[in-house]
Amino acid sequence: MKITGTVENIVFRNEENGYSVVNLSCDKKKITAVGNFPEVFEGQTLELTGEFVVNKKFGEQFKADDITIVEPTSLPAIEKYLASGLIYGIGPVTAKKIVDEFKEDTLTILEFNPVKLSKIKGISKQKAIEISNAYNDMKEMQNVIMFLQSHYISTNMAIKIYNVYKNKTIEIIKNNPYQLIEDIDGVGFTTADKIAIKLGIDLYGENRIKAGLVYTLKTYSEREGHTYLPRENLVQNCLEILNFSENEREIVQKSIDYLQIEGMIKNFTYHGEDISVLTKFYFQEKYIARKLYKLSYNQFEEKTNFIDSINHYQRLHHIVLNGEQTDAVLASQTQGVSIITGGPGTGKTTIVRCILELFKQQNKRVLLCAPTGRAAKRLSESSKMEAKTIHRALEMNPTENEGIFHRNENNPLDADVIIIDEMSMVDVGLFYHLLKAVRSTTRIIMVGDKDQLPSVGAGNVLRDLIESNRIHVTQLINIYRQGNDSLIITNAHLINNGKMPIIDNTSKDFFYEQGKDLISNSETIIELVSTRLPNYFGYKPEDIQVLAPMKAGPCGIDNLNKRLQLTINPHYTGVELNSDFSKFHVGDKIMQMQNNYEQKYVKYEPNGSIQEGTGVFNGDIGYIKHIEPETHEVTIKFDDGKVCKYAKTDLYQISLAYAITIHKSQGSEFDCVVIPLVPGAPIIITRNLLYTAITRAKKTVVLVGSKQILARMIYNNYTAKRYTLLKDFLIEEFSQN
Repeated sequence: MKITGTVENIVFRNEENGYSVVNLSCDKKKITAVGNFPEVFEGQTLELTGEFVVNKKFGEQFKADDITIVEPTSLPAIEKYLASGLIYGIGPVTAKKIVDEFKEDTLTILEFNPVKLSKIKGISKQKAIEISNAYNDMKEMQNVIMFLQSHYISTNMAIKIYNVYKNKTIEIIKNNPYQLIEDIDGVGFTTADKIAIKLGIDLYGENRIKAGLVYTLKTYSEREGHTYLPRENLVQNCLEILNFSENEREIVQKSIDYLQIEGMIKNFTYHGEDISVLTKFYFQEKYIARKLYKLSYNQFEEKTNFIDSINHYQRLHHIVLNGEQTDAVLASQTQGVSIITGGPGTGKTTIVRCILELFKQQNKRVLLCAPTGRAAKRLSESSKMEAKTIHRALEMNPTENEGIFHRNENNPLDADVIIIDEMSMVDVGLFYHLLKAVRSTTRIIMVGDKDQLPSVGAGNVLRDLIESNRIHVTQLINIYRQGNDSLIITNAHLINNGKMPIIDNTSKDFFYEQGKDLISNSETIIELVSTRLPNYFGYKPEDIQVLAPMKAGPCGIDNLNKRLQLTINPHYTGVELNSDFSKFHVGDKIMQMQNNYEQKYVKYEPNGSIQEGTGVFNGDIGYIKHIEPETHEVTIKFDDGKVCKYAKTDLYQISLAYAITIHKSQGSEFDCVVIPLVPGAPIIITRNLLYTAITRAKKTVVLVGSKQILARMIYNNYTAKRYTLLKDFLIEEFSQN
């Protein structure tokens, strides 16, 4: 059965799967339709195929199996359609002006003769063309989204896919749906496989099996940081993904060989075990080892007496460097590559300042960089010198493929010395691109805490470098930055050494709240963030960050974000926008959840100049400053000063950030952190997770939960093994030369 109606209002919509309850006007009769809809707006005309059903609670409804969007024909419907916010640049006021002027010809003019729109006051020729382009793009996008939804893809994911492939979306997917796994962040094998099966692909076809193998290798690199997998692990996991039995093992084994012939992976024996590695990671780790070897053996013929320079610096700044700190400074002056590692309060910042002063005396060009914007900002403040994110230093080229930089071996960085802070966060891919842009005569100094969580991305770079014993490492042990009544640093080191922290609540900066259960703990956290900590310490809510081990549960970030949003930002003004499971208001604290190399920004510098650029990154935190009522465009200001504008369809990139996971906090510091102690699997609730959370605090730490869980975390020194090649590649490279 087919019905045609105009959308009067949208009663309910699940942004994740598109399931909607929509009230329609059909020949002056009101009908409630339900089903998985593409994003629709008031005033749109829909043609639905389905049947009427009776819902015990809500009565008669039309259950739609197939949905087609058709252009509205009546003037009220056209006006409502244009005023819905669907088309960028048109809101209710502009929509009325356009319809009053062009009547039934409105949509034809929008599509084929947009220059006529400039007759309307407030619409320039340029804006008229932009409106027309937005209208045509919207029509094309809706057709693609309906195609994707018919293949079990959610609305938000469909929008992501369309943003990558544009008008070639349907062609690419019909040709090879498994291409989605390679090109679209968040598309897994299951999603691509559903599409492929519906399109009639052979379950035992070579494309499907190879896609399953590559997906397995990629998934384990992204989720667990591996750069290779033992062959047996790869085959077993791939059999499960493909839903094959043990009888199909040989078919999968053959496909592994085919992938090597095609250059996608490399297969070899490593420490007596057959392994498979994505070619990309193999060459990246190989290149890192080779480049660090070459840089390590640079010969520096400086005539400076470094000991005299260090002594002069100590007298000038009234400090005394101990033996290990002096060794770190000397290594920076004499070694081509060196590492400085140590926990909080061990003097890393003091050492970097001394190093910078010595290089300044030698007129050396020094580049300071860090993997995140917050880490770079903190490095700038501590060193009194500009620091950049690694991405910014490498000058991203958003017009090319993701991860391509202007700075490379053909256009190297103009630096004699590069100092990289928060090195534990740097993954194989980013370090590879950085080293490609390093001149053969440049010195590399890496600073970080080896006991923090490893990088989110693939690899275990800092630990591999240290454990190879081929790079000069200075391990800082003595604690210096600690007041008499301060416990953050003391407790961080106690925890790192497997000992219980001091939690008698007599210090000025480290507190413990005993919790009865997870629900009461969540109530305590809401109270701490919204009233108790602001009242006692004078903190603003933005000074406080909740760092949770997990996403789910009463003390997980999903629940805490909803509760904190209602408590901290209840009196929002303007438009409320929905994306996935979040609602966004002006004033909300948000986090960028993925790298977007093409996102444009402006940055207003203190000297009055305006910096323009592209790129926001996974983990960047900011606040929603404005939501445009007509277009739903969202303006966000990030903590590093970048101001970005997001279309509503781009909101899948951000998430509420009143509470974030501990993993997402790496490289950041906050005045105050609140940490829920929650039960969980031993591979998750670990010592270095707690240690990382505590070391994110500058002034105050509050633990909320039971001492039993606290003890369990501290005594659990489990560190997930990462399969990486860099350590042995370094040993091999240095041994052969």
